[in-house]
Amino acid sequence: MRRTAAAVAAATVLLAAVGTVGESAAAQPVHVGGGVSQAYLTDARPGTALTLVDDAGNRAGSGVADSLGSLIVRDLQPGRYRFVGAGIKSAPVEVTGKDSPPPAPSLYGQTLHEGLNYITMRDGVSLAATVRLPYGKKLSDGPFPTVIEYSGYQNAAPDDLVVGAVGEKVGLKDPQAPDTSVIVGSTLATQMLGFASVSLQMRGSGCSGGDFGLFDDVAAFDAYDAIETVGRQRWVSGHRVGMVGISFSGISQMFAAGTRPPHLAAIAPMSTTDDLYSTGLPGGIYNKGFANSWLRERVQQAQPGPAGGQPWVRARIEGGDKTCANNQKLRRQTQNVFKLIRDNPTRAAKVYQERSIPDWADRIDVPVFLVGAAQDEQTGPNWVNLIKHLDHNPNVWVNIINGHHFDSLGPQILSRWAEFLQLFVANQVPHTPPNMQPLGTVVFPAATNAPGQQIPPVRFSDSRTVAAAKARFKAQTPRLWALFDNGGGAAGPGGLSSAWQRSLSAWPTSTERMFLNDKGRLGSRPAGGTVSFAPNPLNRPLNTLKNASTDTAAAWGIHPDYDWRPAPGRSGLGFISAPLSRDKVVLGNGSVTLRLKSTAKVTDLQVTVSEVNGRGQETSVGTGVLRSSFRGDGTAPDFTTQTPLADGFNQITIPINPLMHGFRKGSRIRVTVSAPGGDLPSWQFSTPATGGKVIDTVDLSKSYVTIPVIAGEVPGAGPDCGFLRGSACRAYKPAFNGG
Repeated sequence: MRRTAAAVAAATVLLAAVGTVGESAAAQPVHVGGGVSQAYLTDARPGTALTLVDDAGNRAGSGVADSLGSLIVRDLQPGRYRFVGAGIKSAPVEVTGKDSPPPAPSLYGQTLHEGLNYITMRDGVSLAATVRLPYGKKLSDGPFPTVIEYSGYQNAAPDDLVVGAVGEKVGLKDPQAPDTSVIVGSTLATQMLGFASVSLQMRGSGCSGGDFGLFDDVAAFDAYDAIETVGRQRWVSGHRVGMVGISFSGISQMFAAGTRPPHLAAIAPMSTTDDLYSTGLPGGIYNKGFANSWLRERVQQAQPGPAGGQPWVRARIEGGDKTCANNQKLRRQTQNVFKLIRDNPTRAAKVYQERSIPDWADRIDVPVFLVGAAQDEQTGPNWVNLIKHLDHNPNVWVNIINGHHFDSLGPQILSRWAEFLQLFVANQVPHTPPNMQPLGTVVFPAATNAPGQQIPPVRFSDSRTVAAAKARFKAQTPRLWALFDNGGGAAGPGGLSSAWQRSLSAWPTSTERMFLNDKGRLGSRPAGGTVSFAPNPLNRPLNTLKNASTDTAAAWGIHPDYDWRPAPGRSGLGFISAPLSRDKVVLGNGSVTLRLKSTAKVTDLQVTVSEVNGRGQETSVGTGVLRSSFRGDGTAPDFTTQTPLADGFNQITIPINPLMHGFRKGSRIRVTVSAPGGDLPSWQFSTPATGGKVIDTVDLSKSYVTIPVIAGEVPGAGPDCGFLRGSACRAYKPAFNGG
């Protein structure tokens, strides 16, 4: 690959951190580098014993060169280090920390061209980055408003996503086409908005160098370095960039923005999560469904190419891409993520602290357009817990929609998304691009099998200045926009369209309590008595959609084939209210508090809130799970420590974040309590088998459900059974206790 003069200059700056030649006469020339809290070595003889020493000669770490001749030493303090071993005394490397000053600006003088590039990071590792333009444009037509999509999926693969997707449909798969999961940056930003887009491949994946760290500090500061490099390109309008993307590339934005790169203008994360722990171990219980399959795919794609890894890696290496081939050398240093999970069952572990999205969110100071679904079946609905961590930032707009992971890309939301990016990244008066509205007639039917629909036109296009348009956007766009009854709107039954919305200035905190009473009633006042059940996680399907743990689009259709069965026999409790005398709009964080004792020292619990209509049809609304050992003080879980149940009754509060639903007058609210599993599309829980021998007893005098309620009526009749997106529907069957 051709190296520009600017890249050579940047490499010169890095010599303090990166060495390339061993100093020993034993002739083991190696390549070494130092970055954020770690140092690496490549090109040693496999099996060579290595020690990392500081300037004083003190041992800082050690290991053995792997089968590719590489080693990474982690968790280092800032300072100078060198590797020593048989025939090796490396050049010194400089290790930095999270709070160290950024690299010299000369690092960011690298020049990028259209197509595939390799951007050098502060530790000398290079990341693949593909510059994409609107069809028919070239860089000399710029400058362009520019966004970055940062992902470990097949992202920087340099061919065209749309052409690749069409080819795959007819059996002509292009190994160098990006995954459809990165459609936001690869296609929507470029072909819908007319922006330039940079598809940045995360370290340890694809043709990028390094090891895969799953959102570690190194990956966060890689984003900083890439943003600073891209922002300085001559073809970038205003020399500030935005970030876009859904799921993986939504999550990555939170880390990137938390590093506060000066050339970052705004971020627009979709379908993120609040915390890797809450998705991987919801309620402290390992998610052996979607989270497990997602991690296995990441492990497989982090294998070194050309034999392993992503399809485009083999194609690039076999086509002569020597940089891509060289970048595979550190892949065997990727840590065993499943061992990390086994060894770190609590949220207190460093592996989770380092990857704490709330901590990064506390630092974000650029405008944010945050979108997510209330029943996200993949990353989960707990992303709403990030909202409070953005309270310090006045320029935050949150959209929440009932529905699935994909539904963040709904047409009503995409219109606001376009306005946001045009105002805060392009610094333009919003306009409706000619490709925007018709795009929905293609994208939504392909993803949901629903009829196509046009994306609504943007607002404020009649503003005379950008400043006036921004002022109108801020005045007329609520901080929180909640889109209800998705599946019951203009797109037809099950289609991606919300029937009604609510605008709020903040995340709601107003709640009501309903008490678990005898005979399975849910009442306005507490009552006495106890009721016992025998939780059994194996007496119904683990999840409601058979293939949803591995088929990521299984839940996105207009009427998914849910298999939502009640907990049979005495394995679950049910509590149901009287018919509501008025509408109840529910939005916010909910929970179920149980005063409970068990024959086991640890019991796993699941609670689900649902609606039963006048026709006897039950629709799921929200589910929460908790391992009792993480109950904390009983008012809220504490995932940093585990405590067995005490003898007698214990208070346990199981969060359901969020609850979002319009309960209509005449319908009834139901709460069920069971072992985890059977109520969610793709999450499965690694909860111990009980054989029906564990008995949990609930003291009804101090057990209740907390429901977040906001003012307003619920318009219309609502979607028919099974067509409310994100919610399963079944015929209501009372539990053995009557509710």
